[in-house]
Amino acid sequence: MPSLLEQLSSMTVVVADTGDLEAIRTFKPRDATTNPSLILAAAQLPAYQDLIDQSLRASREKVGQRASVKEVVDEALDEICVIFGKEILKIIPGRVSTEVDARLSYDKDKTIEKARKIIALYNQFGINNDRILIKIASTWEGIKAAEILEKEGIHCNLTLLFGFSQAVACAEAEVTLISPFVGRILDWYKAETGLQSYPGPEDPGVISVTKIFNYYKLHNYKTEVMGASFRNVDEIIELSGCDLLTISPKLLDEMSKTEAILIKKLDSSKPINSIEKLHLDEFSFRKMLKSDRMADEKLEEGIVNFSKAIKQLEAQLIERISLLENKGSPALSAR
Repeated sequence: MPSLLEQLSSMTVVVADTGDLEAIRTFKPRDATTNPSLILAAAQLPAYQDLIDQSLRASREKVGQRASVKEVVDEALDEICVIFGKEILKIIPGRVSTEVDARLSYDKDKTIEKARKIIALYNQFGINNDRILIKIASTWEGIKAAEILEKEGIHCNLTLLFGFSQAVACAEAEVTLISPFVGRILDWYKAETGLQSYPGPEDPGVISVTKIFNYYKLHNYKTEVMGASFRNVDEIIELSGCDLLTISPKLLDEMSKTEAILIKKLDSSKPINSIEKLHLDEFSFRKMLKSDRMADEKLEEGIVNFSKAIKQLEAQLIERISLLENKGSPALSAR
């Protein structure tokens, strides 16, 4: 009997949720996603130190020999994300998602500027826009930034999505893809109710993504739905048939070793239990988001945590460049 992973791959695009190149080689997904936390984790592995040094070298050359260490690191943050993305694209046939600095989540203009810079870096490596998804937090500002970027041919993945209001606004903005966070929704409800677990069909994150998926398909939105942030295999099973699912290496491994019949739960040709089409302006979006305490709290928490990961990566890079330049390492240009 085929494994759960093999069966899932026949009905859903499986995406690797990792910055670990070896894990991507092992599971051979079509697409891959990264975020600040994943890049931070990968950057601490000795196997990827050469990529970090490559990013620092390129950044030093760009900002010049007189630039401060902080200026080099500011530039290197984008370089690192793109270099990891470039290496991932050598392995997978599809797309990689690269995230805009979460600290820009409430600044539309700076988000647009950063997204254009990331795409330009990819283009310099000969990688076209169709292989890149720019990840942007699903704030009102982020969604409006994505709307503009999409019209420029820059495809966007709206992340940190927890509430229906965010999903509706993303569809109206005609973004390429959204990433509703299944596991983090479950985390909130477990903390709120004191329940230790939920059966798969009753999992609040599963219910949320199912609602969004059926709403999109009923109203013929082109925006793809990619469930993310899974806590267990049961959540994945309940969302089989979703457009895409981005899954951690640990759960991919578990599914590859499990033999059981997998039934397709979501069908784009047969949307069920959906609601009439909504139209949200900024006021109604904010009101609807605020009325959903879980979505409002988890969005803010996600932005804070991703921002912390970026600060940790910055500190790691400052330490690394200081060490290399003090040693006169050939990894960087001479000062």
